[in-house]
Amino acid sequence: MSIEKNKKVAIDITSTQCADNEKDITELFTFGNFQFDRKKDKYRITYDETGISGFEGSRVTLDVEGDRMVTLNRKGPSLSSLIIEKGRKHHCHYGTPYGDFMVGIATDSIKTELGDHGGKLYLKYTIDINSSFMSENEMVINIKEISGQ
Repeated sequence: MSIEKNKKVAIDITSTQCADNEKDITELFTFGNFQFDRKKDKYRITYDETGISGFEGSRVTLDVEGDRMVTLNRKGPSLSSLIIEKGRKHHCHYGTPYGDFMVGIATDSIKTELGDHGGKLYLKYTIDINSSFMSENEMVINIKEISGQ
């Protein structure tokens, strides 16, 4: 990725998970970095996990390719590599503090409203394990450049 600038940003993530007629909403607010290549419509969001997420000590990198694909890589005590691609299903490695497993991710929607100073990313996808439905998920990520950077 050809990076134009690395900016410090505030990141607000709201994740909604629906399974077995129950809805679980989690929110995470953190700080991280935002990089972009405007010409190629590619963005990179990087942040450190906190104890709230259960992945403390891990670093997450989200590579966003317009409204087509988002790749999530988590490095640290629990490794994960997820491919969220509109209209496709990918089998991906998902690590947790309790063990690792393969998940299927089928993506319904990706909406990118990112620009030079941040913006918004929306993802909607389903997760299955061994072809058994686990959950329907929505994630909204708001990114805002920190003033003075």
